[in-house]
Amino acid sequence: MSAPSRAELSDRGRAERRLGLVLSAPAVAVMLLVTAYPLANALYLSLFRYRLTAPDDRRFVWFSNYATALGDPLFWQDVLTTLVITAVTVAVEVVIGFAFALVMHRAVFARRTVRTAILLPYGIVTVISAFAWKYAFDLQSGFVNSWFGAGDFAWFSHRWASLLVIVLSEIWKTTPFVSLLLLAGLAQVPGDLGEAATVDGATAWQRLWRVTIPNMRAAILVAVLFRTLDAWRIFDNVFVMTSGQGKTETLSFLTYRQTITRTAIGLGDAVGVLLFLSVVLIAAVFIRGFRVDLSQVRGDR
Repeated sequence: MSAPSRAELSDRGRAERRLGLVLSAPAVAVMLLVTAYPLANALYLSLFRYRLTAPDDRRFVWFSNYATALGDPLFWQDVLTTLVITAVTVAVEVVIGFAFALVMHRAVFARRTVRTAILLPYGIVTVISAFAWKYAFDLQSGFVNSWFGAGDFAWFSHRWASLLVIVLSEIWKTTPFVSLLLLAGLAQVPGDLGEAATVDGATAWQRLWRVTIPNMRAAILVAVLFRTLDAWRIFDNVFVMTSGQGKTETLSFLTYRQTITRTAIGLGDAVGVLLFLSVVLIAAVFIRGFRVDLSQVRGDR
């Protein structure tokens, strides 16, 4: 019997994509009903110079707010800060999350206990987690300095030290989510492939890189995409730990500061729309650039 062609596999992939669209349509419809008006209203208000402190002084300025935001060095500094946090957290979370997924997948004894212990941080509310990390690194009430002999080092008085704490808290909180997604991917890897590779003399490292990872590309893509989009919108940790001071402000916090603190509704909404467009762009790049044919990944016939 001849091997199936790429066209047949692609047909299978297209059929699965159509099924995915049908299954996700109700959830997408609900999300549109909930978010369509706020998005449209934000886009509308971003075209005005409008402050809550002067509600009668509202002027239509077209795309002037966008020009102001894009022309401000602070906006690009916040983009860089957000990019650093996103890149570091996602990279570390994928590596550690994959290690945790292997432990959960191969655990023989107390499997439920192991999985619960690994996934526990993800069940903690982000704000509570952020406060815990803030107090741990606080100069007065924290224990980190005494444990590691850091003396009177004020973590939140330095930009990169503050970002390090923010990144560590984000990694601790969301790595379990990545490990859960990768665990689902590991469960889809056929066991007979690893056994065949072992018989052929492949080492554990070769089996990992040439068998396990190639067969869970879809799960890795989903994990990286979800966490990238989430990390790009980071707000809670920054709000609790630094309030955006010391050059730790992110795009989400800039939107909050312009809209709530400065009551500049038009400018704040313009930044919010730019943040939304950047999220859409990131998702499009991931989906287009790392497109995975699930039928080819599984080797379906």
